[in-house]
Amino acid sequence: MISISDEKATAQLDAFILQALAEDTGSGDHTSLACIPADSRSHAYLLVKEPGVLAGVEVARRTFELVAPDAVFVQHIEDGADVSVGEKAFEVQCNTRTLLGAERVILNTMQRMSGIATLSNRFHFEVEDLPVTILDTRKTTPLIRFLEKWAVRLGGCTNYRDGLYDRFLIKDNHVEACGSVQAAIEGVLAYRKANDLEHLGITIEVRNLVELYAALEVGHIDRIMLDNFELPLLQEAVDIVAGRYETEASGGVNIHNVRKIALTGVNFISVGALTHSAVGLDLSLKIRGH
Repeated sequence: MISISDEKATAQLDAFILQALAEDTGSGDHTSLACIPADSRSHAYLLVKEPGVLAGVEVARRTFELVAPDAVFVQHIEDGADVSVGEKAFEVQCNTRTLLGAERVILNTMQRMSGIATLSNRFHFEVEDLPVTILDTRKTTPLIRFLEKWAVRLGGCTNYRDGLYDRFLIKDNHVEACGSVQAAIEGVLAYRKANDLEHLGITIEVRNLVELYAALEVGHIDRIMLDNFELPLLQEAVDIVAGRYETEASGGVNIHNVRKIALTGVNFISVGALTHSAVGLDLSLKIRGH
């Protein structure tokens, strides 16, 4: 979870909130300006309209801290908690115009994050009794990756790379561009040593047993990603590696086959669907009537 005491994380969150509000507000919320008195205050609550895993309450709290420092924010449900239809995640009292100006940014963010957390939790549940780690990928929405990966963690799964900079991951296109698995690995090893990046792990993606044996022959890697292997071939590949390196399954993973994949003994399973296929959780912000 993002720590609100982490200055860098808070600055990133604040920048996102302010840009999102600016995008939505533009030259002004003319509807609210036209019919809501400037000094009006309202009491509203976040209503859960669909079961799932809640995520983004801290984003809502921070939004009100930025736009309405005098707001009274009362949280009833923690991020990462299971929620049911009809529950109230939080209540807030503040200026009505400010509330309505922040409403859509808060809902859009929380619905997206809660959808990801809910889907991540479903994958986590499928394999929670097995010694395997479910990873997300870089298949995220540009500029809000930090929020989507936060939601993945809230759902019980694990973040893989935050970006291109924090791990060597030799993919099929790298292999094609270099000419061979051997050339790609050797190039990465030379670069890592020359640039004092030994702290970065190396994953090599292989598409078949020929490439797997080539990777094993070169060695000096940390993990072998077995991409789009059918189950029998995946089992064979995991047995071939036999603990020499970490193994990761990727490609075509869904909620119906993830447990079968995990039962091969693979160490990690990367699931792009956690972020690229999650459906937003239905939430609503309601003002209490007078």
